[in-house]
Amino acid sequence: MTVRVVIADDQDLIRAGLRMVIDARPDLIVVGEAADGAEAVAVVNRTRPDVVLMDVRMPRMDGIAATRELVAAGQPARVVVLTTFDLDEFVYAALRAGASAFLLKDTRPGDLAEAIRVVARGDALLAPTVTRRLLDRFADRLPGPAAPARRLAALTAREVEVLTLTARALSNAEIAARLHLSTATVKTHVSAILTKLGLRDRIQAVVLAYEVGLVRPEPPAG
Repeated sequence: MTVRVVIADDQDLIRAGLRMVIDARPDLIVVGEAADGAEAVAVVNRTRPDVVLMDVRMPRMDGIAATRELVAAGQPARVVVLTTFDLDEFVYAALRAGASAFLLKDTRPGDLAEAIRVVARGDALLAPTVTRRLLDRFADRLPGPAAPARRLAALTAREVEVLTLTARALSNAEIAARLHLSTATVKTHVSAILTKLGLRDRIQAVVLAYEVGLVRPEPPAG
């Protein structure tokens, strides 16, 4: 399968460089470009790509607002946020808006190409440990618990356990060992959690777990 990609960045040089990296791979192809968020929404709606490389800071409409608009419209394209600084506060906002991953702009070409493939398969690229680090940094800005009982009412007790451990950065294998389950069973639980809560991937599950107070940032050691 050829992965169709849209590039959204306000810098011509960045877009040209990304296009060269992507089009050099036989299984990836750039189907559109945009210089701002509003144009990105229009191009994505027109070309129906699998993945969008979305810059955070753009004129007219930034990447966060564009991501939020695409997700709200039910656009199936997965959004990979591009940023210059690790743990930029805009990345947290983008994850909340529905992005599936974020990458630094100095990511190596091979890693960028693989990231596009991973996200196109429906997987979240950002490791839960990095998500937790991001959320911990901005814990004081997290909204208070928003009716957690109502948000999580659709989950079974076991699914709540799995969601909690997922948010604590445990892998499927680690969750399986902790709960004495098979890895396949854990994957089934994770899939059910995402479906019941209307979430796109594990990253969104981690963000939700923080926002409803299921888990909270741990105090610094020492």
